Amino acid sequence: MAKAEVRSGMANVIHTAGKCATAVTERIGDGPMDAECCLGKGAPTKAKVIKQNSREILYRKNAECEVYDDGTNTFFWRAHTVTVLFILTCALVYVTLLEETPQDTAYNTKRGIVASILVFLCFGVTQAKDGPFTRPHPAYWRFWLCVSVVYELFLIFILFQTVHDGRQFMKYIDPKLGVPLPERDYGGNCLIYDPGNTTDPFHNIWDKMDGFVPAHFLGWYIKTLVIRDWWMCMIISVMFEFLEYSLEHQLPNFSECWWDHWIMDVLVCNGLGIYYGMKTLAWLSMKPYQWQGLWNIPTYKGKIKRIAFQFTPYNWVKFEWKPASNLRRWLAVLGIIFMFLLAELNTFYLKFVLWMPPEHYLVLLRLVFFVNVGGVAMREIYDFMDDPKFHKKLGQQAWLVAAITVTEFLIVVKYDPNTIMLPIPFFIIQCWFLGILLILIWTLWRFFIRDITLRYKETRRRKQETPGDEDRPLGNGSTSPPSGRSKLNGSSDTLRQRKS
Repeated sequence: MAKAEVRSGMANVIHTAGKCATAVTERIGDGPMDAECCLGKGAPTKAKVIKQNSREILYRKNAECEVYDDGTNTFFWRAHTVTVLFILTCALVYVTLLEETPQDTAYNTKRGIVASILVFLCFGVTQAKDGPFTRPHPAYWRFWLCVSVVYELFLIFILFQTVHDGRQFMKYIDPKLGVPLPERDYGGNCLIYDPGNTTDPFHNIWDKMDGFVPAHFLGWYIKTLVIRDWWMCMIISVMFEFLEYSLEHQLPNFSECWWDHWIMDVLVCNGLGIYYGMKTLAWLSMKPYQWQGLWNIPTYKGKIKRIAFQFTPYNWVKFEWKPASNLRRWLAVLGIIFMFLLAELNTFYLKFVLWMPPEHYLVLLRLVFFVNVGGVAMREIYDFMDDPKFHKKLGQQAWLVAAITVTEFLIVVKYDPNTIMLPIPFFIIQCWFLGILLILIWTLWRFFIRDITLRYKETRRRKQETPGDEDRPLGNGSTSPPSGRSKLNGSSDTLRQRKS
């Protein structure tokens, strides 16, 4: 039996070594290889064979696909800290010595603030720490990290103003802002087929077909790429519709027809976005990740394909949330869903309290901002939750996104507390109380009562399979339990022998 096990182990080692040899043969001149791919989980590691440090090994341990990279380091990938500093210095010298300063105080204030933000962005893009994403370029994600800092500082500034001053401050960004705007009511006549309108009986459906329909589809397509889990996406989608039902007494545009909630939103827009997002995730998980320098590709078709693939991930990591595996992951998933829903609500409440129309470009810019920072934040949250021993602190982008979401909600609470404190109908309170109670009961059962029951059953099973000490026959054939002296010091005969 032992020889068979040794022979089987040697065969596994030889098979793994053959795989590594094949990979090395295919990747002559490439960058460092993945240690887990080459050596396997049980193979011994040596410093001479593994030339990448343990941080890179742990960072890529969840990658499903092998990554082949020829290690080409072109001008596009090199650091340009001195070049950026030189250009920035030349621009400041030009403004100081050659340009005449206007006498317009408001214009100078705006230009000074914009110049300060640009200098900070130049510093961050060249000096900030890289995140988990490297495509299309690490500087792109460093740029959005610095934009997150600027946006959070702007929110803090708005939070410390009075309600009137904060709303009027928006006029410095766009003179059209600072004026109260009525919200559009999506409710009213909810007949799908209106027989009273002989010209167009389906006019209610066509009235709902505005620019927000493709925005819903595209938004949930991107959210699926960010979350990478069908169940979580569907739960967030359905939960937000329940939130719209619950808060339609606060915001008029939450008042929608039933078919607008469940058919157009959940099934058509959100459902199709989630479906095509999952198809894209399946393609990304199966696509080969082979990176080669652009000038090393002989054909023009290959060069164009390489440029297009530059906007895809460098490698692929499948998110396995496993919320029911332990209490920590369960609470983390609940927190992610809560923050997602809070960020969705902030979209509607912010434009309501700051008097911004839904079609304003600032609303669109905020959505574009969350699209770019949301993926990085979700990856950092997953790493922190999946491997807390290696990722000992929450990622920088995830920290900023959480701070931004909370700050936006605080602005909403401060600027319009009357709307937030409008009494919720009693039957809605009952529904939410029942849902929260069911979640608490399931949590107690799954992570406390069930575990205690399983441990008790396992203990009883072991006791039944293994006879107790009192039933074991002693060496002299007697089943009587030994005396206390024999338990501590052995039998009396053995004691006499030790004394002699």
